[in-house]
Amino acid sequence: MAKEVEVAKQCEFTVKDYEDPPPEPLFNVDELTKWSFYRALIAEFVASVLFLYIGTLTIIGYKNQSDPTKTSDPCNGVGFLGIAWAFGGMIFVLVYCTAGISGGHINPAVTFGLFLARKVSLIRAFMYMVVQCLGCICGVGLAKGFQKAYFDRYGAGANSVAPGYTKGTALGAEIIGTFVLVYTVFSATDPKRSARDSHIPVLAPLPIGFAVFLIHLATIPIDGTGINPARSFGAAVIYNNDKVWDEHWIFWVGPFVGAGIAAFYHQFIIRAGAVNALGSFRSNPHN
Repeated sequence: MAKEVEVAKQCEFTVKDYEDPPPEPLFNVDELTKWSFYRALIAEFVASVLFLYIGTLTIIGYKNQSDPTKTSDPCNGVGFLGIAWAFGGMIFVLVYCTAGISGGHINPAVTFGLFLARKVSLIRAFMYMVVQCLGCICGVGLAKGFQKAYFDRYGAGANSVAPGYTKGTALGAEIIGTFVLVYTVFSATDPKRSARDSHIPVLAPLPIGFAVFLIHLATIPIDGTGINPARSFGAAVIYNNDKVWDEHWIFWVGPFVGAGIAAFYHQFIIRAGAVNALGSFRSNPHN
């Protein structure tokens, strides 16, 4: 009997209570008066600059090293694998650095998905998207400033549909790829998972960065991999190519649709939001 009491007391310390955090208000004007809000915007901007700067230079370096006019070795350079590691690795690093400040979104599609789930207000979501786009423009611009000749010659990593693929295929790749990313974000940052699996330490940036890496491996041959409208927008603005702009809508519509589906799937299927809401409705005697 004494042992059972002792075990029960130990369990009290290992199991965490959990309550769903309240949804963010649609318009939270009070955020505009807090320094933490502007600090988060600065963090998102700087992270976006660094993300595109490293990613763009990696792409340019690979295309220069594997240029058939300069080398006969088609495997010269880091290859698609290296590019995927650069983007996935940078997301891992930047989410780790900024998660405690801004949430580590660094992607309008992620912000949109979290907004649909009522994790951020409309004001914060809009401002995040603005600074993310500005940061990506600056990041690509910085890369162009260092390697202008290579930038103009090799396309700066601007997203467009590759030869042999259709716009529909690229759109589908963007939807599915962004779904994987945003679903991973929801799962890795779910407070219910943290409470339930408190004995299993989970480093959220790791699965998020690994998801970005895997998505790049699958979709670089199709459209260069967008899954981040700000990343595609920054490269399009600085490179300013007609084909890139003609197909640019794919890299906004696809990620936003994928993020919306991921938000719905996680909130209403995985977290059983629809079932809980129906149960609450049935249990209300006034209905």
